Amino acid sequence: MVVLRIRSGHKRKYALVCLCIVGFLMYRYLGTPATRWRMSRKVGLTANMSQFTLEGEPFRILGGSIHYFRVPRAYWRDRLVKMKACGINTLTTYVPWSLHQPEREGFNFHTQLDLEAYINLAAELGLWVILRPGPYISSEMDLGGLPSWLLQDGSMRLRTTHPGFTQAVNSYFDKLIPKVVPLQFKKGGPIIAVQVENEYGSFAKDQNYMLFIKEALQSRGISELLLTSDKHNTLKSGDVDGAIRTVKLQKLNHRDIQDLNAIQPNSPTVVMDYWTGWYDVWGELHHVLPPEDMVSTVREILRRGMSVNLYMFHGGSSFGFMSGALASPSYRALVPSYDYDAPLTEAGEYSPKYHLLRDLLSRYNGGDSFPDMPALHYREAYEPAIMYQHLSLWDALSFTEGPVKSAKPVNMENLPVNNRNGQSYGYTLYETTITSGGLLKSGDNVRDRALVFVDRSYIGLFKRRSLELAVPDGKGRRTLSLLVENCGRVHQGRDLDKQHKGLVGDILLNNIPLRDFTIYSLDMKPSFIDSLYQAPWKTLSESPSFPGFFMGRLFAYGYPSDTFVKMPGWEKGVVFINGLNLGRYWSIGPQQTLYLPGPFLNSGINQVIVFEEQEGDYKVNFEDMPDLGMAADIQ
Repeated sequence: MVVLRIRSGHKRKYALVCLCIVGFLMYRYLGTPATRWRMSRKVGLTANMSQFTLEGEPFRILGGSIHYFRVPRAYWRDRLVKMKACGINTLTTYVPWSLHQPEREGFNFHTQLDLEAYINLAAELGLWVILRPGPYISSEMDLGGLPSWLLQDGSMRLRTTHPGFTQAVNSYFDKLIPKVVPLQFKKGGPIIAVQVENEYGSFAKDQNYMLFIKEALQSRGISELLLTSDKHNTLKSGDVDGAIRTVKLQKLNHRDIQDLNAIQPNSPTVVMDYWTGWYDVWGELHHVLPPEDMVSTVREILRRGMSVNLYMFHGGSSFGFMSGALASPSYRALVPSYDYDAPLTEAGEYSPKYHLLRDLLSRYNGGDSFPDMPALHYREAYEPAIMYQHLSLWDALSFTEGPVKSAKPVNMENLPVNNRNGQSYGYTLYETTITSGGLLKSGDNVRDRALVFVDRSYIGLFKRRSLELAVPDGKGRRTLSLLVENCGRVHQGRDLDKQHKGLVGDILLNNIPLRDFTIYSLDMKPSFIDSLYQAPWKTLSESPSFPGFFMGRLFAYGYPSDTFVKMPGWEKGVVFINGLNLGRYWSIGPQQTLYLPGPFLNSGINQVIVFEEQEGDYKVNFEDMPDLGMAADIQ
């Protein structure tokens, strides 16, 4: 009996030890994915002669860009899993300052803008991350992702060491960088590299600026490999000591790569942005890059042993008023779709590029099989939403913040609204009194379009190139109204400081400056759209007034599906679904449909509100296929 007790005691000790070992192994290898990668590492991504190493092992960046702010949060996992299934090992994303700090004292890192959750999800799925925190990101966003309240400083010099700009950057980085420091590789996270600013070589107004941004990152705890990224002809002017130079391109020119290697010998070559397609502007064609052209260039990049990031792997949508604009050779605003002709379409569908790319990358996978391709989401052509109520713009003015009284015109950014942060997006209505007709001159002070009214009757349109307008004669005092739209601030170039919107100077009537304005801010924020439910809507008549708001309903039974909003018979305006701004539509194209993700819909009744400037069909269609317009190959 004694012997049996001793043996049983040993067995219990052995069993306890074994149980502890098994428990540790289960925790280490079968624990929750979000914590599995959280272990200390000593050596991160390192540039060794012609190749990278990660934790001492050879590593090639096979990257893809997907922006969390352009994809509904409910679809983050779907898009990243699809990217992983294509053979991509690294996620790259910009971080938009304008969305994270819409007001000086207001930061937003929640729900759709929860950057930490997005990076953690990438880690859970086995993706490394290259973070591009700006502060300027371009990315075809309004003002390149910089907040418009920066322009309230009359002496502001964006992307320089101007004190007003550096103070604002420091305040923003004080909030942003501590959120991502724990997610770095050497702290157990997925972030293997961080990009310093973006394409500064094409701007290059301040030789001390890049050093300031680099030190702003490192002083707050960024310790992973640093990168800069520029086009081949501006590589020298966009670099900073201690960062690897990378190049952006669409066509692989041997001379361009030679130039990069000459500037940066004995270092891995990285195509940080290989452009898989291009963005679109209103009034032109939809840009596409043939799949064969894309895959042949990527094949050659890989054959040469280079690392690559596909910009974009999945573009998504620039919902709301997020889109930027071009300044050269003339002002042109961008469409809300950011489909980009990427391997994954705007709605997350597999394109021919995806399949060709997956086949190519399978040869660089070390023999491991890729995850299965996830099933596609169902798309539905819902019954049209018939507009049954109408609200005149003039009846909606009492629901705006203000109004503001001013002797002279005040631009959007300097209006004392939104906690004195000014107006960022949307429309601004300027009203004054006139006592005669005559010739109205804009002096090119309208940014960007203005519908002009006398006593609320439409008389004409001011655009960038149309500088004069006849005002009909009339008796007594009349109200002159200019409804000015910010179509999007320029997102690149050397004129970022000059992107004020609204009326940016005097408007002349018979060569006399107009004075004494009443100004209404119509930024179309969700709070404003929600407030309109209390407005005096009227049953839609046969001849409603324009501009105006139109209300209808979309019925979605069961689990809502993705769909595409189409607006035949409407001219120009904005679509809101359940208070969310989907973006602008405009009959000139090329974009003919707006992507409406299923997660934006409720099961049952959904409110549809359309703000239309000039002409409406009173019916909103929903289709199961996108229409981005007539396509043209990128030259």
